Amino acid sequence: MITISTYKIKIVLLGVATLFLACDDSREKELSYKSPKGEPIGIAYEVRMVYTDSTKVKAILTAPIHEDFTNLSLRHSTFPKGVKVIFIDDLNQKNTITADQGTMYENTGIIDLVGNVVLEASDGGILTTSQLYWDAEQDWIFTEQNFHFVNTEYDVDATRLDTNKEFTKFKTGKLTGTVEVSEQ
Repeated sequence: MITISTYKIKIVLLGVATLFLACDDSREKELSYKSPKGEPIGIAYEVRMVYTDSTKVKAILTAPIHEDFTNLSLRHSTFPKGVKVIFIDDLNQKNTITADQGTMYENTGIIDLVGNVVLEASDGGILTTSQLYWDAEQDWIFTEQNFHFVNTEYDVDATRLDTNKEFTKFKTGKLTGTVEVSEQ
């Protein structure tokens, strides 16, 4: 017959009780943690997001800071210290957009680029505006703001832009400037 002293039983029970209390306490703290209203639930530095389609890289977004606000009712992330997006087409040509800041909306996949927005096209064209939207799912760029676009054939100002990321198909609003036209 094995006899266990009362002292040993008390030590074992005390150890088990401490273990359960410690687990319950940490679990309660974990469940009760919530980010204060308006605060990001996460911050990342030197971010690089790669957008692909059928394993082919279509765009690369980089930013020094990424703040995650997906805990709010309007789920979004911000790039408060600048953002750069490089679009890569099927011929491996690159168009680049830079902006002072950006906001990525979780439910729509649209990225709002704001402040000193510059699009540098692979053919040397440059578009400047104060705000530009990029629909990452549709690979489409648009704005309702005034913009200036210049390349070897164009030097225009307009009030609206709707274009693909390659900048080969586009629609504008009221247009002023110089456009080279060839007769056929």
